[in-house]
Amino acid sequence: MDNLANQTIQRFKQVREENHFTQSDFARILQIKNSTADIERGKTKISGKVVSRLLQEFGVNPLWLFGESNQKKIQLDQGDVAPKVITVDSQNNENIVLVNVKAAAGYPHNIQDVGWYQQLPAFDIPLPEYRNATYRGFQVEGESMLPVLEPKEWVIGKAVNNLSELSGNAIYVIVLHDSVVVKKIRKIEDPTAVSLVSLNAEFLPYSIQIHQIVELWEVNSKLSFNIDANSDSASIKQLQDAMIALTSEVRSLKDVNV
Repeated sequence: MDNLANQTIQRFKQVREENHFTQSDFARILQIKNSTADIERGKTKISGKVVSRLLQEFGVNPLWLFGESNQKKIQLDQGDVAPKVITVDSQNNENIVLVNVKAAAGYPHNIQDVGWYQQLPAFDIPLPEYRNATYRGFQVEGESMLPVLEPKEWVIGKAVNNLSELSGNAIYVIVLHDSVVVKKIRKIEDPTAVSLVSLNAEFLPYSIQIHQIVELWEVNSKLSFNIDANSDSASIKQLQDAMIALTSEVRSLKDVNV
């Protein structure tokens, strides 16, 4: 094996290790069978399809991969994250389609299938806050956004058309190639990537390539069904008890001063 071929293999392996993928997981991302072990042993050449996937998923410069450039990453024009399908009602008004946890698992794979969207429940909110834009409802899964968002609650997201519209303070529903997540987004030094941040401190931030973002929805409201009247009453009772105790202490101080 010549030095140039060996360098290409080492750079291929470097991309995998920097992104913390096993050989099997990396193969799945690159859409090749089994694992990348044969490529890393030099038994199988890196195909054009693999080079394309490395560029799409990780922004890897093909010239760097093959030792012809020192620029490791290039930024593709992938800023478009607008909705791929919009549905309307009989009056030609846009619907707010609801994507529950189960549907979210298939969302990335059906993102351009109009028929699939038509099977999902949809409704309209006749309020001015939900006009002149496209909205979609997503059910929250997991505890990564506690305490703001509870598992099984619903969030309503306003469509973001381009990544240039990102706000550092907003919560987003992020549709990736293989999943749907609810996170905050932070820009990092690498212009080809962003960091996804949970509100729950038990969940560590992690980075993704911006090319992996297919759609983006900025959360502007939520629907919650976890209303515990007893809990509220208990809190009010505790507050009342605290006020009574404080009043008693003040009176005691007055008596002492007298």
